[in-house]
Amino acid sequence: MAPTVTVWNEFVHEREDDAVADLYPDGIHGTIADALADRGFETATATLQEPEHGLTEAVLAETDVLVWWSHIAQDEVEDAVAERVADAVRSGMGLIVLHSAVLSKVFRSLLGTTGTLKWREADERERLWVTEPTHPIADGIDECIELEPTEMYGEPFDVPTPDSVVFTSWFEGGEVFRSGCCWQRGRGKIFFFRPGHETHPIYHDDEIQQVLANAAEWATTPGERELPTLENVEPREKIGDDD
Repeated sequence: MAPTVTVWNEFVHEREDDAVADLYPDGIHGTIADALADRGFETATATLQEPEHGLTEAVLAETDVLVWWSHIAQDEVEDAVAERVADAVRSGMGLIVLHSAVLSKVFRSLLGTTGTLKWREADERERLWVTEPTHPIADGIDECIELEPTEMYGEPFDVPTPDSVVFTSWFEGGEVFRSGCCWQRGRGKIFFFRPGHETHPIYHDDEIQQVLANAAEWATTPGERELPTLENVEPREKIGDDD
């Protein structure tokens, strides 16, 4: 059975900004879900406006990988739903965090840092260099992806040291950024992928879609580490004197 990917989007820009709606008439979530479906995944979508933001316990239980895009409505996500998602990741659900979702409650909860960074909107050129070419997420990707125009994200990037940095970006203005980072939290695999500003057609790019498909496949298989249990245990050795 094909892995099930749920694509979550706050779905605000597309409803309020005609330029974004022209680029993504079915929403960013619709574009990504269609691209993944074309590559063999079972896909579903969910948005901020739905009850429980479309992320009920039942939905998460059926989701192998959750893709998360958010920007201007980060604080509108209910704390209980954000923690439900984070708990699902720790239990083995994969998570792909896109662009400005580094500031989402889910990402910050899982990584324990702010996710803050430098940024600039100047419609500049980007080279997205493959820095770990043997990683499954880089499969089929040339040594770099050229993107133009893009929004710049720059270091320092307040995240824990990644397990892997698959992509590193260079921008026309001179900055660099760790644009494709992997972590594991509990049994769940997390991939952060920087490209994706809402006024740029990033998610229509074939190479970007291939990266997302690779990431979804990689994140589908939970990590092998078992979660520890909270329990009261007997000592392995005798404690104190026998007298």
